[in-house]
Amino acid sequence: MSIGLERYTDRLEVFADRHPFLVDLALVLPLMGSAVLGASLTLPGTDPPDQDKTAVVLMGVACLALLKHRSHPRTAVAVNTVCAVLVIALGYLLTPLLLAPVMAALYWLATQADRGTTRVYGVTTMVALMLAAAFSDSMDHLSLLLRTIGPLFWLMLPLAAGTMTRLRRAYLQAAQARAEHAERTREEEARLRVTEERMRIARELHDVVAHHLALANAQAGTAAHLALTSPQQTKAILTDLTGTTSSALRELKATLGLLRRSDDPTPSPLDPSPGLARLPELVTACESAGLAVRVTTRGEPRPLSPGVDLTAFRIVQEALTNVAKHAAAETARIELDYGSSQLLITISNDGPPAVPGAVTGRGFGVMGMRERAHSVGGELRAGPRSAGGFEVTAMLPLQPSADEADRTA
Repeated sequence: MSIGLERYTDRLEVFADRHPFLVDLALVLPLMGSAVLGASLTLPGTDPPDQDKTAVVLMGVACLALLKHRSHPRTAVAVNTVCAVLVIALGYLLTPLLLAPVMAALYWLATQADRGTTRVYGVTTMVALMLAAAFSDSMDHLSLLLRTIGPLFWLMLPLAAGTMTRLRRAYLQAAQARAEHAERTREEEARLRVTEERMRIARELHDVVAHHLALANAQAGTAAHLALTSPQQTKAILTDLTGTTSSALRELKATLGLLRRSDDPTPSPLDPSPGLARLPELVTACESAGLAVRVTTRGEPRPLSPGVDLTAFRIVQEALTNVAKHAAAETARIELDYGSSQLLITISNDGPPAVPGAVTGRGFGVMGMRERAHSVGGELRAGPRSAGGFEVTAMLPLQPSADEADRTA
């Protein structure tokens, strides 16, 4: 039953939006009939004024003004007030039926205009009609209080109802605006999370592919150079090359596994994220490619959170990759300094002095390292050393940041 009623209500609202004039005309015609009927009423023992045509014309003008209540609500109230005052001055009895057009005009004004405008026009209309009723000859036998109290309450009803309707509309619009804002906020947050996840996966792919391909290229070049002069050393390098490519495939598979759908019935198990525990493996792989790496640890090593541990490993990995790819150096140094609240990582290498004014540190590798450090609440600096070579310094918190804790949760 309620569903059927809502369906008809929706249809009526659609029809009213498409044909507002027909709806207004359907409302004004009963008001015209009510006003004409009210003009024919008199008190017992009294005769109606002999001004029927004038009263009908005035009520007709008032009702025609109501047809413009959507675009000119103030004009509709003013015209109806003047017509009602003239009809009362002609000696017609003041009744709710006679005031029906004025009450409708006040209601529509209260639903469209602001509170100040409604108050001004409402008070003016009530004062005018109360004065007209006070001086009307049709109610001489009634006291002044009875003449004025009736119009006061009759005209306050449409004002109160119109004000409640306007407030209800404003509340519904505000609720709808809040719902739309909440929906947009959820969509923006979802897009932001998707973007962050894409950036994270892009960094992982870059680190995995760039590092292992650089090492594999260096190992293959070294093996080709030593193939004729040192077969045993060449064999050992090729063995390490196999391990490098296998490690690359494992990490690439683990990274791409993150893109699997959650409803995949047979998801493959992912390897744990790498951390500083795999630093010896990384050093061995670099040394097999011809880059000697020296690791120095200061302070007491402490376990790191998964996010900080992965970030530290990826920064060291990317820095060593850049040394192998771009630096004309044969050695690199890694310094791990465990402080009270942060881990200071320094990766440096020796090489030719930097050219003054050269632009350095703007590749995807340095940008990715900086993003990784910021993601866990740390900082990263990278640039040429005054004595030659390049240095990367990362300061990472030993405790996870709030953003990392939220992502872990």
